Amino acid sequence: MQTRLIIDNAARPASNGATFERRHPLTGELISTGAAATMEDAKAIAASSAAAFASWSASGPSVRRAILLKAADLLEAKVKEFSDVMAREVGASALWAGFNVMGSASLLREAAGLTTQIQGETLPTDKPGTVSMTLRQAAGVVLSIVPWNGPILLGTRAIAYPLACGNPVIFKGSENSPRTHELLASCFIEAGLPAGVLNFITSAAADAGAVTETLIAHPAVRRVNFTGSTKVGRIIAETSARHLKRCLLELGGKAPFVVLDDADLEGAVNAAIFGSFLYQGQICMSTERFVVDEKIADEFVQRFAERAEALMASDPREAPGCVVGPMIDARSGERLNHMLQDAVSKGAVVVAGGEASGARMPATIVDHVKPGMIIYDEETFGPVTTIVRVKGDEEAIRVANDTEYGLSSAVFSSNLTRALAAASRIQAGCVHVNGATVQNEPQAPYGGMKNSGYGRFDGRAVIDEFTEIKWVTLEDPRQVYPF
Repeated sequence: MQTRLIIDNAARPASNGATFERRHPLTGELISTGAAATMEDAKAIAASSAAAFASWSASGPSVRRAILLKAADLLEAKVKEFSDVMAREVGASALWAGFNVMGSASLLREAAGLTTQIQGETLPTDKPGTVSMTLRQAAGVVLSIVPWNGPILLGTRAIAYPLACGNPVIFKGSENSPRTHELLASCFIEAGLPAGVLNFITSAAADAGAVTETLIAHPAVRRVNFTGSTKVGRIIAETSARHLKRCLLELGGKAPFVVLDDADLEGAVNAAIFGSFLYQGQICMSTERFVVDEKIADEFVQRFAERAEALMASDPREAPGCVVGPMIDARSGERLNHMLQDAVSKGAVVVAGGEASGARMPATIVDHVKPGMIIYDEETFGPVTTIVRVKGDEEAIRVANDTEYGLSSAVFSSNLTRALAAASRIQAGCVHVNGATVQNEPQAPYGGMKNSGYGRFDGRAVIDEFTEIKWVTLEDPRQVYPF
């Protein structure tokens, strides 16, 4: 699969013809070849987007709404194509690919509805004969940088919401999923976007920093949104700050799942399996720390381990119904094996699964995890989760918050008052009572606290992210001034 850049709705190679390769993590076979953009390509794309701003920002809500709705229909019609490409490029199961595509279609319809909700307000004023108001206006070109792990859903939200608010988008896809991201961009263009309103760019990993900084530095780019690791997010934030550009960052996570002593254990295990091992745990919301009251810990761990051992681990190209596919590359296996070995050497017990073989790893649960183990603090981002045993609610909340991250979380209890009290004290952007940590609805604001980033995707919150607020007064030209 050969992918290209898209500038002014036309596909083209990199200006110097350079490419990069995406190879399968298990077999090493060549899956896709992407256009490796140069700094000149980045400048050309930014100039194209800048030229499109005047007309797109002035377009009416019905124009934007119609295109977003058409894009939703196109995504749904291509679910099989997306599933095939995602299985090849990023090891996605049919379940995860379908979740991405159908969730994106719902998101697009929600974004279409927001086009008429971009509103200012009238303000009280002490000035006689004056009307005071605010306007919400498009901010400018938006640079959207999207990862490989939720390529359609994360890509769609990074494109649709800025477009709904009247902003052209530069969509920077991942070098791990160039064809998936190119296919997504083509759906928007096929839906009727004018030239330059959505431009698509990919780069080789070695050039990513320079290409990204070139785009951020361009005067027309006024917003940057990035989803990815906290390490890279810091670089994006620092670069944006240097150029006085506002960011929206969704970064890493170490989602805690608190199981209180009165929890429905069957329900908790159902949510635990889904939240830990969907897409082999390579989701920012994946449950990475189960904080379990010692009174029910043995039973919870036994049930959880039995369910994990029964999960099919395979290559989704050969077994589309598998839950646990290959990780993004063999380096993930090396990193996770180091974590497991460190934890076991310090007293932890592997109760399900075991070490990785390259990019292949079974669903793995590590019990009796404690502070001082690498796996206690660091994001695993793979099919590995941990159990931390605690005494009582106070220790459970302390351990849930004992992390630099704060993205998603969950609390299980049969007493909703007790659960809500715990939820209010957990330091995370979202808390799900008696539900999995992996959840998303396009009408609900989503984002993190602490080192999980700042800003919110989804819901009406995106209007603030992707518009400027302007104060306007209508006054008497003959008013009297003090001098």
